Amino acid sequence: MKRLLTLAAALAAALPAAAQEVTRSIEQVAGDVYMMRNNFHNSLLIQTGDGVVRIDPINAEAGAWVNDNLDQVGGGSVTHLIWSHSHGDHGSGGDAHPGAVKIAHQATGGEVAGVAIDELVGDSHTLSVGSKTIELTNVGAGHDNHLLIAVVRPENVAFVVDIVTPWRLPFRDFPGADIDGYVRQIEAAQTLDFDILAPGHGNTGTKADLGEARAYVVELKAAVLDGLKAGKSLDDLKAEVTMAGYADFGQYEAWLPLNIEGMARFLQESGQVN
Repeated sequence: MKRLLTLAAALAAALPAAAQEVTRSIEQVAGDVYMMRNNFHNSLLIQTGDGVVRIDPINAEAGAWVNDNLDQVGGGSVTHLIWSHSHGDHGSGGDAHPGAVKIAHQATGGEVAGVAIDELVGDSHTLSVGSKTIELTNVGAGHDNHLLIAVVRPENVAFVVDIVTPWRLPFRDFPGADIDGYVRQIEAAQTLDFDILAPGHGNTGTKADLGEARAYVVELKAAVLDGLKAGKSLDDLKAEVTMAGYADFGQYEAWLPLNIEGMARFLQESGQVN
């Protein structure tokens, strides 16, 4: 079965947020774990019996909508808000839940998008709230200078943001990423014990999707590096590097040339071509 995005979704994904009509929904992932969708960004909601733990605020409007729709996840209020990392498209609007305990990695320096963090955590931290245990693991630098992955027990759901989107190519030209670190982040995520993968974008998947994501980036790097060492131009690479095994992935036509461009830039700037 083809795993391409619909044409409408693919076009919408490439539009600036301000140009999109906002669509929001909440869907059950497993047990008491839910995914809140805000157009193409996801936030995780966990009903603990003592309130709701939320991961990634996205923006203030999304937070206000969550507050108005908590009956869909069993009611209560947001008692804890966790940031996966600091990028603004996932981390803005944290003040939408003023009563929540704000939790983020120590690499944030104690503030994310103007919101003061109450609890800074290290590279491994376990949070117990009500009937749930949430294991936070920093998988290091790559996409950002840190990335917290949350595994929710007993549902064994992992919330993994940006380094994998099941059945979709990496975002555009890997903006701001250390791509070798990005691969190491995926590899670190693969060591975690979980069954269901809830991503920061797109649809839920399984742990196996991390393997596909890693394989794609490693294969792309090898192809682009070989081409650059052979003296090929960026236009040559865009014409010759087809990544045909991933042709049914979402955004293949739109983002493969950008993936190649970003990989070439990273390899050149990191001194791996010579």
